[in-house]
Amino acid sequence: MRIITFGTFDVFHVGHVNILERAKLHGSHLIVGVSSDQLNMSKKQRYPVYAENDRTHIIRSLRCVDEVFLEESLELKAEYIKHYNADILIMGDDWEGKFDHLKDLCEVIYLPRTPSVSTTEIIEIVKTHRVS
Repeated sequence: MRIITFGTFDVFHVGHVNILERAKLHGSHLIVGVSSDQLNMSKKQRYPVYAENDRTHIIRSLRCVDEVFLEESLELKAEYIKHYNADILIMGDDWEGKFDHLKDLCEVIYLPRTPSVSTTEIIEIVKTHRVS
């Protein structure tokens, strides 16, 4: 089974590792779409802390990940699923229900996020504790 998932994976943390490892348990080939810098700006109104090349390099280096590509648009998820012949789309449960319209292309599974870990919260903590 071919699994596909998507994320920004900025300020990489244990929650990212957990969801990728759990996603891989659902199949034999894990494909990860990493949000481009431009896509991140359009959806979060900020650029990631780490550039897309660095984030894709980090994800590609993980033993549970088999393939990585740059996600350029949220609206292209169906095309990515078809292009990579994915059998299952896995997303964090913070996206619950948002991708159910893709169930005619593949199985859609929402996995629980790791409690108490958030990239946005980590960035805010770092900003408020930055020494001048």
